[in-house]
Amino acid sequence: MGLDRIERLLEALGSPHKSLRFIHVAGTNGKGSTCAFLESSLRAAGVLTGLYTSPHLVEPTERIRVAGVPVSPEEFSQAFDLVHQEAERLIASGDLDGHPTYFETLTSMAHLIFARRGVQTVVLETGMGGRLDATNVVDPALCVITPIDIDHEKFLGSTIREIASEKAGILKRGRPAAFSRQRPEALAVLERRAIEVGAPVSHAEDWLAQDLHIDAFGSRFTAVGPGGEIPIRCPLIGQHQVDNALTAVTALSVLGIEPDAVSRGIAATAWPGRLECVRQQPAVFLDGAHNAAGAWALAQYIRELHRGKRVWMVFGAMRDKDLGVIAPLLFPLASELILTAPDQARAFSAAEIREITGETRARLTASLPEALEIAAQAHPRDVVFITGSLYLVGEARRALVR
Repeated sequence: MGLDRIERLLEALGSPHKSLRFIHVAGTNGKGSTCAFLESSLRAAGVLTGLYTSPHLVEPTERIRVAGVPVSPEEFSQAFDLVHQEAERLIASGDLDGHPTYFETLTSMAHLIFARRGVQTVVLETGMGGRLDATNVVDPALCVITPIDIDHEKFLGSTIREIASEKAGILKRGRPAAFSRQRPEALAVLERRAIEVGAPVSHAEDWLAQDLHIDAFGSRFTAVGPGGEIPIRCPLIGQHQVDNALTAVTALSVLGIEPDAVSRGIAATAWPGRLECVRQQPAVFLDGAHNAAGAWALAQYIRELHRGKRVWMVFGAMRDKDLGVIAPLLFPLASELILTAPDQARAFSAAEIREITGETRARLTASLPEALEIAAQAHPRDVVFITGSLYLVGEARRALVR
């Protein structure tokens, strides 16, 4: 782990990242949604945007977007060839210790594409952590840190403070930052680092969601804060998306984006696979609730907005996820629980999930298509959630969205 390899590679590629303006976003939860709000609002303000996010749901090209549109397979392939060939040359000359990782390669490709396209502002999401993340070679115009929780403990640490320290690694000397509402122990770490590097901080907590109305398909409210009053219609579902929208409002206010563009941009935001309704009668939702905070947000949404309905839940997870925390939050809410496995070598099998969680009433399936066949028995007034791994959500989206 480290930044030496990607720094050397980007230098050999002509340092394309040095010609770009960045909003750098780190955090445990809400990173992708917040990035989507930011990018859409910047585009509404007339900015030619780049958006770099991970993981993808269906195709890798989704990770690199210009003006809201994924790059073409041809452009993606050309960028890969350039990065791969330069990496091979550096390895052969002894200037690189090994081939860049998958994420380092994609990050380098994104910088090349954004620079070539003349993108004006890039919204750049970290992959994992922050301090040693391959995206952390940029000098951003603004850093944004979304809520910090326990995840990727093997790499980032087992406590909130340790994880917050890694996320705080994106803060740069003298560059402004925007912080979401945080746990006190995380906020203390972030604030201390901001003082150390002289980064002026704006807080999403300084913005309120007044006249808030939430339903099963989104929310509307007035964001009231240091930048005035901004009417918001949020098409992303759940209470947590209100908080993510307020983080975006905070960041956009720091950047001086006009309130009208913020309103229009947030209203036009799409972020697939995060409490996304893809079918009706019965309603079918896709949600990558792959850690404790995500599971808690999904559970809250089900309890508050689908009370009294028969809930069908299709669940699969990767082996690095803490089923001991996630399962008790979600499984009791399911009238019909179907355990399955995404088509990934690192996934738990359905039988392993049952063994770990002790959930004896669940139906077991070997693959998502089998699970979808069972869920197809749901009554039109029921509600179906396909959740857990984002890989599983991606597979479901490929199967259900035409």
